[in-house]
Amino acid sequence: MPSRVSDAPSTGDVLRLSPRSAQLLHLAAQGLLRRSTRKARKSDVAAAIARMGMLQIDSIHVVARSPYMTLFSRLGGYRNEWLDEALAEGVVAECWAHEACFVPVEQYRYHRDYRAGRAWHWAHKMAERTHTEARSDMDALLERIRSEGPLRAADFERDSPGTKGWWGWKPEKRWLEAWFALGRLMVARRERFQRVYDLAERVTERWSDPPSAGALDEAAIRRHFILESVRALGIAKARWVADYFRLRPSVSDAELEPLVTGGLLVTVAVDDWGDPAYVHHEHAALLDEAARNSLRATRTTLLSPFDPVVWDRARALDLFGFEYTIECYTPAAKRKYGYYVLPVLHRGRLVGRLDAKAQRQAGLFQVLGIWLEDGVAVTPALVEDLAGAIGECAGWHGTPRIAIERSQPRELARLLGKAVTA
Repeated sequence: MPSRVSDAPSTGDVLRLSPRSAQLLHLAAQGLLRRSTRKARKSDVAAAIARMGMLQIDSIHVVARSPYMTLFSRLGGYRNEWLDEALAEGVVAECWAHEACFVPVEQYRYHRDYRAGRAWHWAHKMAERTHTEARSDMDALLERIRSEGPLRAADFERDSPGTKGWWGWKPEKRWLEAWFALGRLMVARRERFQRVYDLAERVTERWSDPPSAGALDEAAIRRHFILESVRALGIAKARWVADYFRLRPSVSDAELEPLVTGGLLVTVAVDDWGDPAYVHHEHAALLDEAARNSLRATRTTLLSPFDPVVWDRARALDLFGFEYTIECYTPAAKRKYGYYVLPVLHRGRLVGRLDAKAQRQAGLFQVLGIWLEDGVAVTPALVEDLAGAIGECAGWHGTPRIAIERSQPRELARLLGKAVTA
């Protein structure tokens, strides 16, 4: 029987979990515990995004752009265009959530109406400043889209170079992004990953169930995002909750107490954590499995640097003991591992990191380096699983040749090189 303790603030007995069970519960909620027994289907893309609550967007394309990579980690070798089609067909929408993200269209209204709560965010602040400085130009741009229909930044021709701010964008791109952050424009679709902007009302009216115009109450939105965060995380300390949807102020145990009393959250004690943990009531069956130590992790895969499992660096360290930094923003001379290093998930543990580059024209998946965490032993099972994960990722990219250049420990590169060519 699951172990219970009776020190909960107001709910009687509380389940007690081991730290390992907490890790597995988190990965199960994220869809990363086991590989699917069937090939991915188009509907799995929207289901995975709904499970995570959002899918963060980043355009760095060394291996694969982050949204596609995050889906690959969960679905295996799926077709990238399924995500593009989900956006164009109104199954998912783009908005500011954790950062710029795809979200289920059913959730879009909460993000739209939480704009006041996001007033502190850099994108909103920059958009407000841009609108103040270029109001007439931005209004003219909006009218052009109103009359001509959806447009890309490339549809606004300009001979002069961009500015130094906003990634060197030309003014029209900055104005499009400002209207997007302010909610007047949305992304109707993407063409080769370029955003195609249209009026927000024209995008949403094409959805099967368009959101109503009336604004939701801010307190209700915050409550919704708190519950969604705990659901997506599987298990959470109070101090982990706010980061998921970028809530301010931070979330406390006192704020979660009414949700526990109301039966929406369950309080859980995890050995050695010190703080109470919370599980969404929808995960009652998973929680029961975790408490019986019956969750099993079989998935080995590569994660995007912007995967929900690792995007909160403090949480990844707290939950997995995995210290992770994205070094693409670090000067090359100061990098410890590489430009775009992918965390390696192996059977429920973050066991290392891999620096790779997909040389698509050459058909080569180049592993520049792979480093195991201290204490991770090089076993035949680990080598086999890592080789399978690298091969799966290379096959998804259409880069069938694999080169393993270096590793720590050193013998791992040789063993992986043999395994991926076997």
